[in-house]
Amino acid sequence: MHFTRYIYLFAMLVAFCLSSCITSRKVNYMQEPNKHIPAYVDTLSFEEYELKKGDRLYVQVYSIDEKMTSMFNGGMNQNNMRQRFANGGGGATADLYSYMIDDNGNIEYPHVGLLNVEGKTTREVKAMLEEKLSELIVQYGSSSNISVDVQVVMRFFSLIGVRQAGRYQITKEKETVFEALAKIGDLDDLSDKHRIHIIREVDDSTIVKTFDVRSKDIINSEYYYIEPNDVIYVQKVKGASAAVSHVSGALSITASTISFGVFVYALVDRFIVQPVKNKKNKNTDNTQQ
Repeated sequence: MHFTRYIYLFAMLVAFCLSSCITSRKVNYMQEPNKHIPAYVDTLSFEEYELKKGDRLYVQVYSIDEKMTSMFNGGMNQNNMRQRFANGGGGATADLYSYMIDDNGNIEYPHVGLLNVEGKTTREVKAMLEEKLSELIVQYGSSSNISVDVQVVMRFFSLIGVRQAGRYQITKEKETVFEALAKIGDLDDLSDKHRIHIIREVDDSTIVKTFDVRSKDIINSEYYYIEPNDVIYVQKVKGASAAVSHVSGALSITASTISFGVFVYALVDRFIVQPVKNKKNKNTDNTQQ
């Protein structure tokens, strides 16, 4: 049974090597910077998003004059629509209840006409609409005050290099990279967390930002917040195909290796070794006779 003993020793060696491939330093977040974890300078500065072509705006008008409110809001249930957009919905109704910025940077708002909004913030668009609508309601003989809420809706980012790769919706004005990764249930232990890439459109060019998501310093850095149309690319660690993320996985492989080894040994012993021995013994008996 020396062969079986060797199988056990080999399996235990494999389990030890595989279970040691993944360490807490390689996978844990919020680690203090050290010789393995980079430090990032405090460059966090969340700037108001500047509108781009293709963005969709949701506009809601408030007024104590219900007639004016209904006219500008199209008679729809604003509370329901706002809730749907806030929850990442909208679906087919998004085209009806939002305004897309066209190739010229304009939206066409009812009773107002074309408004150039590209490069502006939602705060600036709000001020523009309130000014124009206030002038407009005077012409209709109303003296009510107008208030406008403007939001960017149907905003997306993409994740590639992961098992749940796809396009995901941004449901908050300020969404962090951790919240983005949480939408796929977090990265697995075979993802290379020390080199996360964000591909981002800036003006008429594309830039790539690379950072270590394990560093605690990231929460104060320029990499913390994602933007609409960002593409987050996650690489696999080198040699990931041979790695095992947990001891349980290593033990499972060990058990499978042992079982397979014993099975092969039993087959070889039964159909090859034993027949040869029996034949040899039979020949020996015949010779002695």
